[in-house]
Amino acid sequence: MNLGTLIVGPREHVVAIAELDDTAAAELGPLLRDTARVVETLCRPEQTYVCMWSHGPDTRKHLHIAVQPVTAEVRARYGGLRSEQLQARMLADGDEPDITEVEQFCERARELFRAITNSSAETRS
Repeated sequence: MNLGTLIVGPREHVVAIAELDDTAAAELGPLLRDTARVVETLCRPEQTYVCMWSHGPDTRKHLHIAVQPVTAEVRARYGGLRSEQLQARMLADGDEPDITEVEQFCERARELFRAITNSSAETRS
C-alpha cells in the first residue's frame, strides 16, 4: 500500500469483527477514528479508506483493518482506479514506499497518536 497506510489489528487472534469481545469492540471505534485523524492530518488525502482484510489462502487468517490515504496523485499513478480495484492493483504491483520515508512517517504518526491520546485523556478527566 502507499505511504501513510496504517493497519489496525487486534492483539488477540481474531479473524472477524463479529468475534471481537465487548472490550475490543468498544475500543475499536475510537481507535479507528484516531487512526483516521492521524492519516488525514499527516497525508491530507482526498479520501481515507477504512477496509477490513482477513483473507488467507483458503480461509480467514487474522483481522486487519487498513486505514489508507488516497490522494489524486495515488489515483493518477494507478490509472484513476478507486476502492478495491485500486487496492488490488497496488498489492499486485508490489510497489513499496521508500523505507526512510516510512520511518519518518511512523515517527510523526507516533507523535500525533500521543498528542491525540493525551488530549482524549484530559477531556475525560
